[in-house]
Amino acid sequence: MLGKIKKIHFVGIGGIGMSGMAKLLFNIGYEVSGSDLIDSSITNHLKSLGISISIGHAAKNVSDCDLVVYSSAVSLDNLELIKAKTDNIPYIKRAEMLGELLKVKPNSVAIAGTHGKTTTTSMLGVILDNAGIDPTIVVGGIVQEFESNSILGEGNTIVVEADEYDKTLLSLKPNMSVVTNIDLEHIDCYPNIQELKDTFITFLNSIPFFGINVICYDDKNIQSIIKQIKRPCIKYGYSDKCDVRYENPIFNEIETSYDLIVNNNLVTKIKLKVPGVHNILNSLAAICISLEMEIPIDVIKNGLINYKGVERRFEIKYITTDNIIIIDDYAHHPSEIAATIESARAGWDINKLIVIFQPHLYSRTQTFYKEFSNSLSASDIVIITDIYPSREKEIEGVNSSLIFNELEGVDAYLLNKNEISKKISEVVNDNDMIIIMGAGDIRNIIDEVYNEIK
Repeated sequence: MLGKIKKIHFVGIGGIGMSGMAKLLFNIGYEVSGSDLIDSSITNHLKSLGISISIGHAAKNVSDCDLVVYSSAVSLDNLELIKAKTDNIPYIKRAEMLGELLKVKPNSVAIAGTHGKTTTTSMLGVILDNAGIDPTIVVGGIVQEFESNSILGEGNTIVVEADEYDKTLLSLKPNMSVVTNIDLEHIDCYPNIQELKDTFITFLNSIPFFGINVICYDDKNIQSIIKQIKRPCIKYGYSDKCDVRYENPIFNEIETSYDLIVNNNLVTKIKLKVPGVHNILNSLAAICISLEMEIPIDVIKNGLINYKGVERRFEIKYITTDNIIIIDDYAHHPSEIAATIESARAGWDINKLIVIFQPHLYSRTQTFYKEFSNSLSASDIVIITDIYPSREKEIEGVNSSLIFNELEGVDAYLLNKNEISKKISEVVNDNDMIIIMGAGDIRNIIDEVYNEIK
């Protein structure tokens, strides 16, 4: 695939997307190494597979490599990238490598959108696997069925998650694409919604003339760009103008069901084991691609009912003897928080909903602090902790109190992480639900919270 290249080094290999690609290339037969700033469950897993991992970045890590792959979150003044440039070692972004991987299989699908792309990718992957297609999958989360974020299949189809950050999705040229929604995000890359829309327009128009786009018609920002899409589209959602839509949704804890309508005809009842309207929409996107690939509806239906979800997407970690439910969720955008809380309210008869939220990125907090507060106010008790900076440097005057000060109608606490478990034990009661929410390291307190209230 890559000519004479034998050894590939990943800078920032501990990221969920980078690790999935590294595993895939390792399984193909390449010698793979990587580095990251900290040790983690991901780097430990990669080590167990036989991948060489260095903690900390150093020039020596790339001295004998044929290719260096780096994520968009890695700065160009990284010591390993400087060494690669000095020694004329090719270095490319993760998205470029993902674009190369799409060429491995004749049938390629890229799942994009501000929210829901990980779940949609994994749902489609499970359907294809149940259909005997044996797909190759690269996704930004651990799919429960596969216990992995990448699968190397023998079939002719590859399905990948396409990230809009730093316009990386534009490096992909799939045969089929999905856009789940468009919502202002990644302010460091897109100063306004129009620039984000333009990126998705370019992506949707990059598929070949014989390809197909699948779009959520009822997303207002997608509706606003439909006339600029020059390739064929399948529309899904809830309105009558959709080619594929749902009716009569029913929510009962993690079980969800709805009537599947295709071209205004009732086809069947779909059952899912994940909660929320947003997951109905994610399943419809997967159904659209599956129908386009001529997979029988019974196979699609069975694949979806067997789908167990993705780690950190409304993942039930504990249920105590007092029926206190502890959820781990990746939501880090106001729209995602609103969808998660709505799913909890719709599916469970709970006493109180307690949300522990760790803001992710200074820039995101600065832009959306009022929207965060509005979404979080739909819970009963909110605990907010310090911002997880990830790739960013601190912005003066931006901290978690911006969100905290805007909260209305809820009991709210602004706490350090090491204070949270004790506070939870003071406020929690039987039949409460606790959602530990954020894209940073807040999940590390889950066991501590459980042990404190147990």
